[in-house]
Amino acid sequence: MTDIFDIVLLTLKIALTGVAVTLPIAIILAYILAKGNFAGKSLLSALIMLPLVMPPVVTGLILLETFGPNGFLGRFFAIFGVEFGFRWTGAALAAGLVALPLIVRPIRQGFEAVDPDLEEALEISGLGRWRRFILLDLPIALPGILAGIILGFTKALGEFGATITFVASIPGETQTISLAIYSFLQQANASQMVLVLASLSIGLSIFAVVISEYLTQKISDSLRGKRGAENVA
Repeated sequence: MTDIFDIVLLTLKIALTGVAVTLPIAIILAYILAKGNFAGKSLLSALIMLPLVMPPVVTGLILLETFGPNGFLGRFFAIFGVEFGFRWTGAALAAGLVALPLIVRPIRQGFEAVDPDLEEALEISGLGRWRRFILLDLPIALPGILAGIILGFTKALGEFGATITFVASIPGETQTISLAIYSFLQQANASQMVLVLASLSIGLSIFAVVISEYLTQKISDSLRGKRGAENVA
């Protein structure tokens, strides 16, 4: 049971770190795609979605060549004492990258839902882009941000291909629930561990989705209530 507890804690640590680091980048990219009108927008959108459709092994190989011990970014970060190759930080990087498309998409839809007329009215009233983002765009996009966080988190929980290719399956360091299940499947008389870990994985995913649905509904109801009060006023 101690091994299972450690595996679950490591999985949560990797998934949460990956999503936390990816989230600010995802918000920026989603805002650019929702509000921007520039050459190469379709290409940027395609590149963001690439980890979702590209074979995970290829994603892992790219990470290994870029952030591994011999990769140019890997050597750069090593100067500051940050290593990714065969470390839990590398597993978090892989999880965050694979989750990025699922985080960006609902956030982008949230930003696109902002009424352009309302944004123009705030601009005319003298509010700069940053204040409009804080006071208008961000609150309206909040349900999308929350949905993106949960979708990204559940994706990060189950990440396998890119992780095992980039950082291998090292017990206590990079071995998440998915990697542990794969490892136990190769062993005789380990079916009970596989069943327990698979059940935990399903349970965590269901719990995350239920919480997401509940919080998204609460936030949406709150936003609708504020808009109704403003219309009455």
